[in-house]
Amino acid sequence: MLLKSLEFKTNVGQKVKVMEIPVLEEGSTYKFMIQVRLQTFLTSICREKFPKKCYSFKDYLKKVMKWPDYEQLFKVGELKNNA
Repeated sequence: MLLKSLEFKTNVGQKVKVMEIPVLEEGSTYKFMIQVRLQTFLTSICREKFPKKCYSFKDYLKKVMKWPDYEQLFKVGELKNNA
């Protein structure tokens, strides 16, 4: 799975980085849900009085998504011959 990161400045001018944002295909069933969750997550960061410098979107999804959906989204295939 391809992951991206996002860096922006808050209203106060503090630089914040959000890492581990999954990049999904156009036809993915999770695309809309991830977009809404990301928008909600960014809004909550902007509302914080003293935000951290770095956040993990993957960890946030682990907390708010149902576990079977999370596993399906981030499923990692078996590697053959330790490759």
